[in-house]
Amino acid sequence: MAESTMEARGERFLRQRQVLFLFVFLGGSLAGSESRRYSVVEETERGFLIANIANDLGLGEGELAVRGAQVVSKGNKQHFQLNHQTGDLHLREKLDREELCGPTEPCILHFQILLQNPLQFITNELHVIDVNDHSPVFFENEMQLKLLENTPPGTMIPLGNAEDLDVGRNSLQNYTITPNSHFHVLTRSRRDGRKYPQLVLDKSLDREEQPEFILTLTALDGGSPHRSGIAEIHILVLDINDNAPEFTQTLYEVQILENSPLNSVVVTVSATDLDTGNFGTVSYAFFHASEEIRKTFQLNPVTGDIQLVKYLNFEEMNTYELDIEAKDGGGLSGKTTVIVQVVDVNDNPPELTLSSITSPIPENSPETVVAVFSVSDLDSGENGRIMCSIEDSLPFILKPSVENFYTLLTNTPLDRETKSEYNITITVTDLGTPRLKTQHNITVTVSDVNDNAPAFSQTTYTLRVRENNSPALHIGSVSATDRDSGANAQVTYSLLPPADPQLPLASLVSINADNGQLFALRSLDYEALRAFEFGVRAADRGSPALSSQARVRVLVLDDNDNAPFVLYPPQNGSAPCTELVPRAAEAGYLVTKVVAVDGDSGQNAWLSYQLLKATEPGLFGVWAHNGEVRTARLLSERDAVKHRLVVLVRDNGEPPRSASVTLHVLLVDGFSQPYLPLPEVAAAEAWADPLTVYLVVALASVSSLFLFSVLVFVAVRLCRRSRTASAGRFSGPEGHFPGHLVDVSGAGTLSQSYQYEVCLTGGSGTSEFKFLKPIMTNGLVQDTE
Repeated sequence: MAESTMEARGERFLRQRQVLFLFVFLGGSLAGSESRRYSVVEETERGFLIANIANDLGLGEGELAVRGAQVVSKGNKQHFQLNHQTGDLHLREKLDREELCGPTEPCILHFQILLQNPLQFITNELHVIDVNDHSPVFFENEMQLKLLENTPPGTMIPLGNAEDLDVGRNSLQNYTITPNSHFHVLTRSRRDGRKYPQLVLDKSLDREEQPEFILTLTALDGGSPHRSGIAEIHILVLDINDNAPEFTQTLYEVQILENSPLNSVVVTVSATDLDTGNFGTVSYAFFHASEEIRKTFQLNPVTGDIQLVKYLNFEEMNTYELDIEAKDGGGLSGKTTVIVQVVDVNDNPPELTLSSITSPIPENSPETVVAVFSVSDLDSGENGRIMCSIEDSLPFILKPSVENFYTLLTNTPLDRETKSEYNITITVTDLGTPRLKTQHNITVTVSDVNDNAPAFSQTTYTLRVRENNSPALHIGSVSATDRDSGANAQVTYSLLPPADPQLPLASLVSINADNGQLFALRSLDYEALRAFEFGVRAADRGSPALSSQARVRVLVLDDNDNAPFVLYPPQNGSAPCTELVPRAAEAGYLVTKVVAVDGDSGQNAWLSYQLLKATEPGLFGVWAHNGEVRTARLLSERDAVKHRLVVLVRDNGEPPRSASVTLHVLLVDGFSQPYLPLPEVAAAEAWADPLTVYLVVALASVSSLFLFSVLVFVAVRLCRRSRTASAGRFSGPEGHFPGHLVDVSGAGTLSQSYQYEVCLTGGSGTSEFKFLKPIMTNGLVQDTE
């Protein structure tokens, strides 16, 4: 159904188109007088304005649209485009004259303007003007001709023509050929106007002189600028047999490298025969060649290639002379000579021959000959010239000697400690291309000289050892190194004599001579010797021996090996000392002070005091830091008369050590005041306690107390005999004994001086003592009744 509909529409459109063309042809006769001609150059771009149809037809603006103007051309292709509003007629596409009209000239395109209301046809013509846009083209780019060398001059040979699609002056106009002495070309015209060339022979041909000609045929048009086309004419001149072979050279001189590979072509000889065919065929052969030449070279009879069949050696033979013969098919021959020069190549590396070598070399030596050697090269010329070198960074130099001998010497004194061995690479290089080289390695060792003293790792060593050490204890080491080697580097250690002649160094320490280890020979006592210093020497075993010294300081560390020693009250086994305390004493009353010292130092000598036992706890107290014994409260009548106190003295060592002292305290009702020391005497005694006489004062005090105790004991016994009455109170100045003073210095743990006077009444029947009350006068403590 759809196909039948489409066919019906196509038939109707075809009928309408036929009717339209009928009207066009009918109207052409009616409007012939209105025909107009326009022109345009071919290849003009699309959209080009051809003319304004409205102006040419005398129509107003927009009238073309009102009358339904149409452009009608012959054929299906539309070349024009009409603007109904402006009336401008434009090209719809580029026009190619050769495609539209071919060779016809002029090229006219007919088209009609169809107007309606009323119906009107206007016939128009468009002249397409030709441009020179085509070059002449030959049907054959190469033409081959064969002419006998006896062809007479004036002979004309037709050639293939060229074609140019342009017309008029732009079409093909004439032909030319490459200028030469044998030919020229003529330009001929056919009946249809096309032009063709003819080649004319101007001079007799000689094949032996010139067997062929290659000419260039050029076709030119008349356009501006001119365009052209070319074709190549190859003319072969046919020959006759009238010539013998001839070599291109009567003498060939060639050079060949001696390392050329086998089958390589040395040279190609060439002989030509001006004849053709069998008489022009040439073959090659050696002419009276020696056996050595035939073993070394091979001649190709057809190509004339001389090939190498044996390796060459410049050092054995450097020149060859070969005679070559060329024959054609008719038996005629020609001869030539080939001289082959063998070129030396750098194929032999240099050789080094070592004559002598010196190793090891003592260090610090001046310029010393290390090695002597010679060099050689089998090559010649530049290939045989040699140069020697070593690394620039080495302390050695090369000096040329006679002929090809060289000497290797030290440039500067060598230092074994810096470098003990040198690997010297001697490089021998020739000057050939490419350069060949030979390398020879020499190992040179440097022997040691004792030029370095042992050096200690430290200039001063500080060693610490705790007292009470075991004998032969390793307390430390010293270390020294020697940069030399062998016996020059073997270090032995020894002790230097002490600077202090009183120091028994030989009995204190010893040193291991091999490794520098130090040992304490006996037990050290911090309290006797806290530190000592000595020197050590490190000497090598070179000749002469070199040595150096270092100082060693030994610090003895304190150990808590001394228990506190009580100075007061004295502990000498005599009768105990009794401290008298009045019952009227207030709380905090100073009863006495325990004085103790410790032979250790540091925290091992820090002492503390503690009341260990008491007859009546809570009545007395001991200050922990200074050992003062004081009453803790007020005394009463109910308190016992006699009290026994045990005070513990302890140091701060680890482990702590301690000592104890027993105090006897007697409570009395009062004191008499018979002999009080003068303030000047007391002050003098108080100020006379320098630390340097501390022990002397302590011993004197102990002796005085002991003597005082003996005197008191005797006095008590005498009093008991003279008086039978019971012990009464002490009376004023009667029956008094000279006072005995006990002075305890403020050294050690005492903060100030204390002084007591003990008196015994003459009529007492008991052993009661009367203590005086302490009095402070100018820093002196005095007891008053």
